[in-house]
Amino acid sequence: MELLGWIMTGLLAGALARLVMPGRDPGGCVVTILLGIAGALLAAYVGQLLGFYLPGQRASFLAAVLGAMAVLILYRWFGARH
Repeated sequence: MELLGWIMTGLLAGALARLVMPGRDPGGCVVTILLGIAGALLAAYVGQLLGFYLPGQRASFLAAVLGAMAVLILYRWFGARH
């Protein structure tokens, strides 16, 4: 059930990040889910470094969306370099 929770949170966070940052991005639903999951993991890691979260604690949904936006910015930046 925890994996399903990560997938659903990733889908929602990734979709919201793509909605806030419109543009042409390749990929469909699977890429959106992976974007959201990567954003949540990034937000949890950075939050732990800054002392907002304890080790093993998950990031909030808002932090996951902000993390997904950061991952999307990096994705677009490295994608444009080709």
